[in-house]
Amino acid sequence: MRKPCIICVAITGSVPTKENNPAVPVTIEEQIESTQEAFEAGAAIAHCHVRNDDQSPTSDPEKFARLMEGLQKHCPGMIVQLSTGGRSGAGRERGGMLSLRPDMASLSVGSNNFPTRVYENPPDLVDWLASEMRNHAVKPEIEAFDLSHIHQAVKMNREGRIPGKLYVQFVMGVKNAMPADRDVFDYYVKTMQRLAPEAEWCGAGVGPGQILLNEWSIAAGGHTRTGLEDNMRLDRETLAPSNAALVKRAVELCGKYERPVATWQQAREILDLRPA
Repeated sequence: MRKPCIICVAITGSVPTKENNPAVPVTIEEQIESTQEAFEAGAAIAHCHVRNDDQSPTSDPEKFARLMEGLQKHCPGMIVQLSTGGRSGAGRERGGMLSLRPDMASLSVGSNNFPTRVYENPPDLVDWLASEMRNHAVKPEIEAFDLSHIHQAVKMNREGRIPGKLYVQFVMGVKNAMPADRDVFDYYVKTMQRLAPEAEWCGAGVGPGQILLNEWSIAAGGHTRTGLEDNMRLDRETLAPSNAALVKRAVELCGKYERPVATWQQAREILDLRPA
């Protein structure tokens, strides 16, 4: 049997609003409901951000705690991954929720351009976030916006700053960063196989790149991410009605390439995570 494919659903993010797509879940209650639907559709990981009442992003640990509690109740066993991204806070504020001990948290190990600003990840902040994840037994998911980020993640893994099995996500399609380019994607995969053959990797595409990265990753034997954070449409004319609809599209691609969809139990085993 081919390796099961782990599907991650990025439910909300920091940028999409209900004005962009009414299906974007903003309140904690909406996020829990949307994640439960995506979980039942086949997602094993929930990548989570939280918002203020005005839909602006925040790193408020209390909101993350409420979201985690709801997900653990309504999506038992699902891997909860919290974001330490830079749109939700500044400096060490970005890691204020790590003491909640989620299963995973995102970790960007280098800087790059975003659509309107620089996404700053200075080495001292990266080291601090990584140390907090080690201290609280949180597994990092490396968000690689550039080839150098893969090399840096492998270096940190070899040095023990990111312990255990490495998990790297290729993020492609962000304006002013790495485009969704097939040759680059193939080189990323080869780089992982060369530098960290025991590691696991995932592909995430933004906007129209989402379906491309879903298909490329599933076909190449990796894992994949979908969800309204990265893409709000099924096609140019049609808004996605839910996170679950985007997960179902990834599930269909798994069937096309004869990849079983990983259960939450299989996903935890593949990623060497603690039991639920």
